[in-house]
Amino acid sequence: MNPFVETAFESLQDIFAGFIESIPTILGGLVILFLTGYVAKAARGVAGRLGDRLFRSRSLQSLVQKTSFVTTWALGIILAAVVAAPGLTLGDIIASLSLGTVAIGFAFRNIAENFISGVILLWEEPFRIGDQIVLEGYEGTIQEINLRTTQIRTYQGEQILVPNSMVFTNAVTVRTASPHRRTDLAVGVDYNTALPEAAEILRRTVSEVDGVLAEPPLAVDLVNFGDSSIDFVIRYWTASEQRSVLDAQTRALIAIKKALDAAEIGIPYPIRTLYFFNQDGYNDDQPKH
Repeated sequence: MNPFVETAFESLQDIFAGFIESIPTILGGLVILFLTGYVAKAARGVAGRLGDRLFRSRSLQSLVQKTSFVTTWALGIILAAVVAAPGLTLGDIIASLSLGTVAIGFAFRNIAENFISGVILLWEEPFRIGDQIVLEGYEGTIQEINLRTTQIRTYQGEQILVPNSMVFTNAVTVRTASPHRRTDLAVGVDYNTALPEAAEILRRTVSEVDGVLAEPPLAVDLVNFGDSSIDFVIRYWTASEQRSVLDAQTRALIAIKKALDAAEIGIPYPIRTLYFFNQDGYNDDQPKH
């Protein structure tokens, strides 16, 4: 037999023999991975029940569940690697994880940023699931805060997935951060109106509107002498949810129009005065004498 072929054949025999010898350890590693899946699900369930008892925040409950799930899988993979490769030491695993972390960090920088931002958002909780927010031109209700994205359901029913890094680094307006929210409603009245009477009518009318809160109290302010009207701004408070704000505003507008009509107070519209001149005496081509 050719020496080269003989050497190659012996090498293949050694590789095959080594593979046969390692089958039990490989199977042991696969069994550990299989069991890790069940253990991770069980850990997530236990963490969920524990989080329900310890935290009122749904975001923190979600963070506890996801952290327990990911941690269980990480430990299971390390244990499976040790069983499948008995010669692998803890130092080798730590070195591999360190190099892998650096490589992943460079290759998936955006993913890492979103992940870290998601963890911080879940922990610090600047807003909660169910809050209504405004972010970078998007406005709606927080549906879910994941480790990568924040899901917003707009008032038009669209779902927006915003990367957590964008949420973390940009200004966010939380509409429902407090239970009350103020609306500034502008109303103009005719210049012939008795202003104290108009102010009292507006105050009484809006205070009786369903959805307008007694506390904090509303305010009626004169703000401007407009081109065709004297302008009031009625500042009243409602529940902070968008639907409550819009419903109260609609009812307030209807009530104000009805009350001003009953008091014979006009709500003027812009007026333009046009002046007509006889142009027969003018000639643009010749100087005027």
